[in-house]
Amino acid sequence: MSTTSPRPGTPAAPDHETRRARLAVALLFLTNGALFSNLLPRYPAIKDALDLSNASFGLAVAAGPVGAIVAGLAASWLIRRFRSSRVAVVGTVVTAVVVLLAGLSPVGALFAAALFVAGALDAIVDVAQNSHGLRVQRRYGRSILNSFHAIWSVGAVTGGLMGGAAAGLGVPIGVHLAISGVVFGVVAIVSYRLMLQGPEPTSELEEAPATPTEGVASSSTSAPVPVAGGAPEGGTGAGDGAGASSGVDSDSAADAGARVRRSAVKLGTWGVLIALVLIAASGTVVEDAGNTWAALYLSGSLGAGVTIAALGFVALQGAQFVGRILGDRLVDRFGQRAVARVGGALVFVGMGQALAFPSVGTTILGFALAGFGVATLIPAAMHAADTLPGFRPGTGLTLVSWLMRLGFLAAPPLIGAVADASSLRVGLLLIPAVGLVVLALSGVLAGRQRSAPQPHV
Repeated sequence: MSTTSPRPGTPAAPDHETRRARLAVALLFLTNGALFSNLLPRYPAIKDALDLSNASFGLAVAAGPVGAIVAGLAASWLIRRFRSSRVAVVGTVVTAVVVLLAGLSPVGALFAAALFVAGALDAIVDVAQNSHGLRVQRRYGRSILNSFHAIWSVGAVTGGLMGGAAAGLGVPIGVHLAISGVVFGVVAIVSYRLMLQGPEPTSELEEAPATPTEGVASSSTSAPVPVAGGAPEGGTGAGDGAGASSGVDSDSAADAGARVRRSAVKLGTWGVLIALVLIAASGTVVEDAGNTWAALYLSGSLGAGVTIAALGFVALQGAQFVGRILGDRLVDRFGQRAVARVGGALVFVGMGQALAFPSVGTTILGFALAGFGVATLIPAAMHAADTLPGFRPGTGLTLVSWLMRLGFLAAPPLIGAVADASSLRVGLLLIPAVGLVVLALSGVLAGRQRSAPQPHV
């Protein structure tokens, strides 16, 4: 049976190897979500043991996104050199070890260093497992990538519940994280035997630029870019012949007009790209709030027990899972723009009511509504960035994927600093604020007609 991608609208039934590979990628997403989530419910105990202020703890947690930003652009080279399957599995196993070291760190500096390495590994593993998932998706001939992200949410909820239960039962952090590391490390190793064999197909692996500016600069020499009047950048329009027959002055005027049109296209494209980065970063800010501050706010400010405090993070991830399961159908029916606007409103209203009327119940509900609201934001921003004109294939997607991590970088120290100056409740006002950002910028996303996929038969 042929393993090439069928034409859109006529996907072939996947063979046994392809179905096995889909299971393998799902297992990798599960472990990726579960490993680090086991650590999050232990944050209050780690913060107390290391005697960190809110601001110091926020800075330590921000070391993870710094590591991701530093290492993120190396993922493409590693995948080409060692294959996405190997990079994903080895990175997952090493992550399990580093998470254990973070939990056992005796001082804040080592805790931050471990999170830095964990963030770097997470960025690389994230690209590798998505790259392999896209290989499998091409064999299916239809979209299955959102299902992998839904499985990631299952892993995150599983890890959060495990961590909360371990904290509630008084299991030592080292024992707890060692057990979770071994379990999920073994799952990752088993998945390797099920993954697609052979090197990465060069036609499928989209290169990421060495630096963002280098990638954008090189885009001018790749695919033509539509400009005003319908003529592609660098191509010949209907007026080229007239310009050639009317002399140098007409050529110069035409060239000047083309340069103006190209500048307008590039300026507009960069504006859309910035908006997409902000939308994706808004999703990361909400996710980070659940990761970093939910348990601390519920246990410290609202007096919840350690097991109940873990439910803020679990509620966010659980609702995000539901949103991702329903996301494809909602986007197909209403369009990315409408879904994002409703999502931004849910973030604003959900966390707004939780902070206005603080209680354990309203806060858990608020995190759940926020998680559901951001479920489709990052995939929508990535999809839109991947189709932006004026960039080499994969460059827009790479830039959004890389820059959205600034949300993970900026949010922890910002919320921590505000919490020290006022209260954590005030610091968490950043969450409803990013809901308003999404509402304001969602117009750059596709409407219903643009996002409707071709029917499958």
